[in-house]
Amino acid sequence: MSTDFQQARIALGARLRELRTEAQLTVRDLATRCSWAPSKISKLENGKQTATAADLDIWARGVDRPEVADELKGRLKGLESTYRSWRRQLAAGHRAVQDAIGAQHEMTSCFQGFTGSVIPGIFQTAEYARSVLSRYAELHGVVRDIEDGVRSRMRRQEGLYTRGKMYRVLIWEAALHVQICPPTVLLAQLDRLMSINGLDTVSLGIIPLSTPVKIAAGDDFWIHDQRLVIAESWHAEMWLDAADEVQLYMKIWDALDETAVYGQAAHRLIARARASLDLK
Repeated sequence: MSTDFQQARIALGARLRELRTEAQLTVRDLATRCSWAPSKISKLENGKQTATAADLDIWARGVDRPEVADELKGRLKGLESTYRSWRRQLAAGHRAVQDAIGAQHEMTSCFQGFTGSVIPGIFQTAEYARSVLSRYAELHGVVRDIEDGVRSRMRRQEGLYTRGKMYRVLIWEAALHVQICPPTVLLAQLDRLMSINGLDTVSLGIIPLSTPVKIAAGDDFWIHDQRLVIAESWHAEMWLDAADEVQLYMKIWDALDETAVYGQAAHRLIARARASLDLK
């Protein structure tokens, strides 16, 4: 979990503890009022558990301060607008997640992205996207409306053919070989990647596995017009807009770009991945 996220959760917990002590309530007193186990009070106050909006309403009433509920939920909203739990996002369905990213794509002219284990969504075929979304949906236990998510992701690809858009994308060579889908689907996906490599809106760099690097591959991320970074981890998606955070990811992208190959050299790596597939 991100250190910044944890610090924000600890800060919210400290505010909850302050309200409880001002009300002159013990942990057990408040737990009784809220109909919770005392351990939940302790976890929330110590930043070990993320409160829900409903939890904060109950807490405010429990300390006889219902008017502070909006303040507490404002703190929670600020925390969640930066660090967006996949489980919470997917509770609203795949289409909602894809549409939110799509809205940012419409606002962005220049994208700088890196992916280390899968082909980027902006380049995916529908079948490949379906496999990727299905696997991650299973991981988080939310498997509904995958087809709506696929359709929303496909609509986002209209940007590849829009004048004024530019996609500067780096892919770790390993992503060309990862079989998160059937071999025949991966074959079609690699063919699609080859065709995209010729678009004038796309600058596609492949980082060879055998090349020395200045920095190791980490989380996948996208930089939007040097104003916003959307980075992914197993548990959450992070939307970062602080200038120092954006500059850090720009520095990471530049370091990765130094070892990437382009043009025919990138094409050869894609072709090598394609030739390695066992389609029996």
